[in-house]
Amino acid sequence: MHLKVTQKQPNSRMCFVCGLENSFGLKSRFYELEDGQLMAVFSPSNEHQGYPGRLHGGLAATILDETIGRAIMLTHSANIWGVTVDFSMRLRKPVPIDGEVTVLARIVSENKRFFEGEGEIILPDGKVAVSAKGKYLKMDIEKISDADFEGEDWQQVSLDDDLTSVELP
Repeated sequence: MHLKVTQKQPNSRMCFVCGLENSFGLKSRFYELEDGQLMAVFSPSNEHQGYPGRLHGGLAATILDETIGRAIMLTHSANIWGVTVDFSMRLRKPVPIDGEVTVLARIVSENKRFFEGEGEIILPDGKVAVSAKGKYLKMDIEKISDADFEGEDWQQVSLDDDLTSVELP
């Protein structure tokens, strides 16, 4: 399935998941897709493995939780974030660390205060390696953190290999 990227979401400076200057982090990039899903991509390093050559299960949970929680920004202002209330995942297949990892997430229901989402880590052959679902509280970022979200701590960074479209299995 061929999908256009409608927008790239911002990265932070030091967040473990999306921080571009965090030497231990995932340095994930987040892309809003034309079908209403949010896609995250990152390339794990050796420091991100649990069993040799496999992404640590806790990091699979981390990237899924972040991607589902960010999906609310597709339909609300960038100032509304998801704060995790409940999260569960199912590990189906190991996630290799020798290439780019793709994560897809979407909102499945919402009301005034909460939303529920689901997502999965997709292997290059199209199979689901890890699936997750969660419930999140909608919260204004100013109530979560006092970081400079108008300055260098949070910005949309253009990279040479940014995606403009994706081919999903």
